[in-house]
Amino acid sequence: MKLVVIGAQWGDEGKGKMVDYLAEDADIVVRFSGGANAGHTIKVEDKVFKLHLVPAGIIYPGKTVALGNGMVIDPESLFEELAQIESQGVSWEGRVFVSDRAHLVLPSYKEEDKDMDPQRPRPIGTTGRGIGIAYGRKAYRDGIRVADLWDDVVWNNMKAEDREWVTPFKEKLAHMKINMAGFMMANKDKEILLEGAQGALLDLDHGTYPYVSSGISTSAGAALGGSIGFRHIDKVLGVFKAYQTRVGNGPMPTEMLEGDDLKLGNTLRELGHEYGVTTGRSRRIGYLDLVALKYAGWVNGLDGFILSHLNLYDGFETVTFCTAYEIDGKTVTDFPSLTTDMEKVKPVLKDFPGWKGKVGDARNWDEIPAGAKEVIAFIEDYTGVPVAGYSVGPLRDETFMKEPAWTKS
Repeated sequence: MKLVVIGAQWGDEGKGKMVDYLAEDADIVVRFSGGANAGHTIKVEDKVFKLHLVPAGIIYPGKTVALGNGMVIDPESLFEELAQIESQGVSWEGRVFVSDRAHLVLPSYKEEDKDMDPQRPRPIGTTGRGIGIAYGRKAYRDGIRVADLWDDVVWNNMKAEDREWVTPFKEKLAHMKINMAGFMMANKDKEILLEGAQGALLDLDHGTYPYVSSGISTSAGAALGGSIGFRHIDKVLGVFKAYQTRVGNGPMPTEMLEGDDLKLGNTLRELGHEYGVTTGRSRRIGYLDLVALKYAGWVNGLDGFILSHLNLYDGFETVTFCTAYEIDGKTVTDFPSLTTDMEKVKPVLKDFPGWKGKVGDARNWDEIPAGAKEVIAFIEDYTGVPVAGYSVGPLRDETFMKEPAWTKS
């Protein structure tokens, strides 16, 4: 079976934790997009792992992981990350593979990235890690792939400083590089988990362009970046939080900016530890946006949602969601394409009564309070996507599925 996990918002939904949870029943975990700008936090007992490039399944002993050809890889960051998890007791050698079609991020890309962003008419708020530059060079057909390090024509035409920088990593990568399509065909009968990065609303095509990442973070990226035909994908699950967060610039229609909204946002930020794994920046906070969530469900062809952080509302008198946009006096329920339209949005909000009992104490569907179930039912009805699983905390035993994940839809 081939199972895809993506983020259904602007990233930071808890994908890494869910991939780690689902990896228990996987044979192979493939990361299909993004670069070191991603940040996945996994907590196992008293250890906290912070991953940026390595697929989250690596924490489970014996699992094979692969960095797909849809990724852009900074080899220095990769081997620093591998050294870090090894120091935490994770043996990785022989279990981590890299697609030879994945593109490399070179040091000069980072400086170019940092210099370019302030010059844009609408600065994006990039992490400055050279990700967009690497994807841009890929599109221009001027990029350097892992495989190209063994192509004499490419190697001899690289800048001397780039060759010198990448040489220490070349031998290490030689033992890890794979033909991704051949690898996937050879393992076609195994349980394969495909892990996305960022979120659907940061997708290059479907996100809030130009305030997006440069990769494909929707489920379509699993087929491209994982070297697997889309007809071989059996199920797609999307992770979302019970509120919105965003890092960096760009429109966010439900952002909590002033008055009681701001106070609520600050409360949720602290309760949810909403600070970037990669940058440390505090995340912007907003009401759950059902217009955007329904859109994400559609463009990803989601079979189910995994809902996280609903437990943060335990004890609240009301829970508020956005059910429509008002733009220039007109009510809209489609996710707009224009940034200028997104910036005009006045969210149409709907209040739900809080519930007795604690979602945070639930370890199965039956233990979720009745009032919270009513809220979940509204989300399912609005989006047309069932909620198939729940995360009520950072630990593995604080995650549960309403229905089995590793079954075909």
